[in-house]
Amino acid sequence: MNIRERLSKLRELMAEKEIDMYIIPTADFHQSEYVGEYFKARKFMTGFSGSAGTAVVTKEKAYLWTDGRYFIQAAKQIEGTTVELMKMREPGVPTIEEFLEENLPENGTIGFDGRVVSMGEGIGYEKIAEEKQGRVVYAYDLVDLFWEDRPKLSEEPAFALDVKYAGESTADKLVRIRKFMSENGASAHVLTTLDDICWTLNLRGNDIDFFPMVLSYAIITMDEMALYIDERKLDSDIKESFAKDGITIHPYNDIYEDIKKLKEEETVLLDESKINYAIYKNIPEGIQKVEKRNPEILFKAVKNSVEIENIRKAQIKDSVAHIRFMKWLKENVGKIKITEMSASDKLDEFRVQMGNFIRPSFEPISAYGEHAALCHYTSSEESDVELKEGNVFLTDTGAGFYEGSTDITRTYALGEIPKVMKEHFTLVAISNLQLASAKFLRGCNGMNVDILARKPFWDRGINFNHGTGHGVGYLLNIHEGPTNFRWQYRKNDTHPFEEGIVITDEPGIYIEGSHGVRLENELLVTEWQKNEYGDFLCFEPITYVPMDLDAVLPEMMSEEEKRLLNEYHALVYEKTAPYLEEEEKEWLKKYTRAI
Repeated sequence: MNIRERLSKLRELMAEKEIDMYIIPTADFHQSEYVGEYFKARKFMTGFSGSAGTAVVTKEKAYLWTDGRYFIQAAKQIEGTTVELMKMREPGVPTIEEFLEENLPENGTIGFDGRVVSMGEGIGYEKIAEEKQGRVVYAYDLVDLFWEDRPKLSEEPAFALDVKYAGESTADKLVRIRKFMSENGASAHVLTTLDDICWTLNLRGNDIDFFPMVLSYAIITMDEMALYIDERKLDSDIKESFAKDGITIHPYNDIYEDIKKLKEEETVLLDESKINYAIYKNIPEGIQKVEKRNPEILFKAVKNSVEIENIRKAQIKDSVAHIRFMKWLKENVGKIKITEMSASDKLDEFRVQMGNFIRPSFEPISAYGEHAALCHYTSSEESDVELKEGNVFLTDTGAGFYEGSTDITRTYALGEIPKVMKEHFTLVAISNLQLASAKFLRGCNGMNVDILARKPFWDRGINFNHGTGHGVGYLLNIHEGPTNFRWQYRKNDTHPFEEGIVITDEPGIYIEGSHGVRLENELLVTEWQKNEYGDFLCFEPITYVPMDLDAVLPEMMSEEEKRLLNEYHALVYEKTAPYLEEEEKEWLKKYTRAI
């Protein structure tokens, strides 16, 4: 069954259920950014494989909304399917809500699977339907009715993350959560987000590719934490530990019925963006609700001292692996056959050698030449190409070590490259360094300082179509709120910087059909100084990989910008040289030399 046939089948089912518009988001039952194979209904229905996007199917047409990271990729993947691309935040392109308001007929029905739509989104769809004297129907997963070879839900085992890595026990975390509940007048707290649950329990798993989390729900009260999970995933040691902390185990899907049994005197704490609409609708009407951001979000974003110490170790490991990879690549390109996929595998070989490597921390981007212009390109057997001299190679990858997760992007010049590519590389390096050098008053957020990264681009009348950086989880989601670098407001992404937050710095430039450049470091938010003018914070780079000097044009850089690059490269050498062989140190001196 091709995409056109699937859309036709979906419309037949929509007609049976009297649904005018059916929404298929990129989500699982837990509002995860990246999802397991079972949940990729939007990909099944449109052909678009990116991590972010929402499909809306009407009686006659189908539409796909996605963001700037995926415009090029999505256009190619949906070509010939009848699905129309809606470029989010582009002039003249309506939001999904605006589209529904404009196109839902009077007395019309909006349909969706309530388990994969957030509470906030679902309430928004309700309001739109009510304005048209219509309704929402959220009880049906229509795609499931004809997805014959749909993958099964994961049955992979979970594992405990020792407190020597986590830095805080589950018991202590529950004390903090219950204190927040009490301060906000809540007696129960409903959790459906996997990273929040796994952080609380110091639990990790294998239910989503690359992201070591476990499919689960939870209800936390003042004396118990009810965990809804496939019990077969837990060994006896984990169960025993849970019992000591007052954690009871229930079948995964029982949450939907159990939520209906909450007593009227309960006051429930929930996050409208982090709980699915079906669970929200199952909460008895008389129960009081406290709608606030999940406290676990900030708790886990601000890393404790043990986590920070471990993260530094993970970054050293990954940086050493990258340096060895860079040396291998520079010395072998054009001499042996290297492809996008074999290069990615080679980098992971170097990571394995560093010890305590679990898996990549997200799907690797290994992109040569024109593929590097696709922000979130994934190489496959069909698209895998050989790396050749005369163009650039972009690698955006991460490692999951027990000591933490990493996320590093480097772009390498393969042999001699055209001047325009060097100009673009130097521009991106300037942008990265300018942001990393920021000093700012406590209370600032990512919107306040993003201009430092954008200014070199905007001064030239150009831009990049993605956020400049995101928070990083500790063996959880690689994209972690509530702090990001963005120039546009986005709800839930504007929390002020605090010491202990780890965030990426990753500007880029993308020339369709030719090349792309992105450079990404991780930054640790630290205290800088207090004086009569206020309390100042700064960023400490904790990624130690050279920015390829073969691609830098020093004449494009000011003396200040050269100083920033030279200081960064001195730091790279200082941090990594003790772990390198003599020959590797000599090689590294060349690529960290002062310009």
